[in-house]
Amino acid sequence: MATKAANFKLQDQNGEWHSLEDYKGHWLVLYFYPKDDTPGCTAEACSFRDQREEIAALGNVDVVGVSKDSVASHKKFADKHHLNFTLLSDPDHETIAAYDSWKPRQFMGKSFLGTERNTFIITPDGLIAKKYAKVSPSDHAKEIIADLRQLGAVSTES
Repeated sequence: MATKAANFKLQDQNGEWHSLEDYKGHWLVLYFYPKDDTPGCTAEACSFRDQREEIAALGNVDVVGVSKDSVASHKKFADKHHLNFTLLSDPDHETIAAYDSWKPRQFMGKSFLGTERNTFIITPDGLIAKKYAKVSPSDHAKEIIADLRQLGAVSTES
């Protein structure tokens, strides 16, 4: 049985509010990442940017990235890398936690809580169709495209 996706209400890089309801009727690729403008996160974002046309060709598919970085940080990151999709700011990491992506992490011998790089494909009716845990940043978008095709997220319009 598919799990209902957790609702959210967060601001994007332009200060506009978004909720899960806004994506009703569309497939949603919701991905969580640790920090703007770091090597892995930049590779992942640029991969989604570069594959955006192919993703859009499938039909009603939106790509949305989420991190705890601020709206201003997202704006700078999106502008710098010419990102062509939405980035949502979750400074209180409530949505990140709701999607089981706020986890104990380690970096340079230090332990802390942070965002795990996870992605969810959400169906047009708000159900989680697939979850990807601890993804590889650079080739993840191609994996998403293949799975969207397999899940039937292909436009029937010509």
